[in-house]
Amino acid sequence: MDDSLLQVLTIPTAPYPDQRPGTSGLRKKVLVFQSRRNYLHNFIQSIFSSIDLRDRQGSTVVVGGDGRFFNRTAIEVIVQMAAANGVGRMIIGHHGIMSTPAISCVIRKYKAIGGIILTASHNPGGPDGDFGIKFNTANGGPAKEAVTNKIFQISRTIEEFAICPGLHVDLTTLGKQTFDLENKFKPFTVEIVDSVESYANLLRNIFDFAALKELLSGENHIKIRVDAMHGVVGPYVSRILCEELGCPVNSAINCVPLEDFGGQHPDPNLTYAADLVDSMRDGQYDFGAAFDGDGDRNMILGKHGFFVTPPDSVAVIADNIFCIPYFQHTGVRGFARSMPTSAALDRVAKATKIELYETPTGWKYFGNLMDAGRLSLCGEESFGTGGDHIREKDGLWAVLAWLSILATRKQSVEDILKDHWLKYGRNYFTRYDYDNVDIDAACEMMEDLEIMIVDKSFVKQRFAVEDKIYQVEKADNFEYTDPVDSSISRNQGLRIIFSDGSRIIYRLSGTGCDVATVRIYIDSYEKEQILEDTQVMLAPLATIALKISQLHHRTGRSGPSVIT
Repeated sequence: MDDSLLQVLTIPTAPYPDQRPGTSGLRKKVLVFQSRRNYLHNFIQSIFSSIDLRDRQGSTVVVGGDGRFFNRTAIEVIVQMAAANGVGRMIIGHHGIMSTPAISCVIRKYKAIGGIILTASHNPGGPDGDFGIKFNTANGGPAKEAVTNKIFQISRTIEEFAICPGLHVDLTTLGKQTFDLENKFKPFTVEIVDSVESYANLLRNIFDFAALKELLSGENHIKIRVDAMHGVVGPYVSRILCEELGCPVNSAINCVPLEDFGGQHPDPNLTYAADLVDSMRDGQYDFGAAFDGDGDRNMILGKHGFFVTPPDSVAVIADNIFCIPYFQHTGVRGFARSMPTSAALDRVAKATKIELYETPTGWKYFGNLMDAGRLSLCGEESFGTGGDHIREKDGLWAVLAWLSILATRKQSVEDILKDHWLKYGRNYFTRYDYDNVDIDAACEMMEDLEIMIVDKSFVKQRFAVEDKIYQVEKADNFEYTDPVDSSISRNQGLRIIFSDGSRIIYRLSGTGCDVATVRIYIDSYEKEQILEDTQVMLAPLATIALKISQLHHRTGRSGPSVIT
């Protein structure tokens, strides 16, 4: 045998029962990946084995991550296993770092068979934090349930994995690296690519960069404050907002990706991005934004820290969609929101006579509609907004969309929102997160709650709080039939809908690692009272939500961990 050829080995292994991917892939504590023998290898082999061998041979796969701890270790294993499983080319972000939106972009640009994204999104990083692996398919979007189910089934019976342990990649050097493997006719190729450029070029073709540059660095420019939260989007902010669009370098903070996100929780909300909110309060900045660990989520703030809820954000973008040149060329095919997201977008869709889709939580449902040419803009209440340019939510895209609206309308964020509410009325919306709840207690509570609300006697029940009376009009466990492929997704959240259109929704989060997060969403519409405090307006419904569920008693929790 030629000593220059790298050896491919088949290693025996034993399955683990807990490798079912959630809506955002497989997420566990770093320690699980480090301490359980072949835990990482098993899951990666299950991904490759889920792809037909004929499709896998000679194919292109994209890999990148948010830079969190264990990222580089995982990439080396993935490359070694990809080579051994017949993949012909790997495209990897420089230093192993690439944002989730950029990976979606690169998968589509290079017609890859898919991509492996190493992220636990907005979960904490570092040796004691979380790590995650997500598989995106050839459309650039998260794998559908049929694919993730197949991966899970393979992981439960896996007996061996293939690996090329002598293959070592240099992630620090841009360019092509080739490796000769035994029993392979063609060399295995690894391309280390600029993580930003393909994605930046896509944005240049969507937005009017000249108008944005004038807004951010022209004679009458606005002042902005952007917090990358030491996540992957830092280099994208530096290159696109600062270098290309002319923002002062000091307007972007925490732009160096760190393995532990600087010890912070990289979650762009009022709780975890409190430093940004505080820096906005004195009014020196006109616009603020924050991003999560892998760059797909965003939070929008106006002067003095004026908070734009994610449901309002997507509704305002929808109402001003032709401020974005891309949509002037493509037209608008449809709008969509996840079921827990407030109905603010529905009102824009109705007024503009554009189709509105209500889907379960999870971007894969939007991707299916986009692939069928039915959807242009969508959003989730969990700080995710995006268009059909890729198949992932996209934090920086959302920020540029908002800046495009500011450039066109020449108003403040707050004035744009108030005008929107005057035109459409306001959907008051909040979400209560109860983190780290005992999983058995949470599941039992949800089971009992479902039994109660689906009983026919629950409909028409009246609940009174102070001078407010709410009558139940409908209650169910949300079920979605995909209009494209007729697939049915059941058990997507418990809904109580009142006669005035107000809604209470309960869900167990699928993105926690080993414990449950109980989420309560409250949505209520007001036509006249549009400038009130959200928590005051929603207090009666919050009282009803807690009374019906008995959440505090059932979980032992006295209050939510996070309110958004």
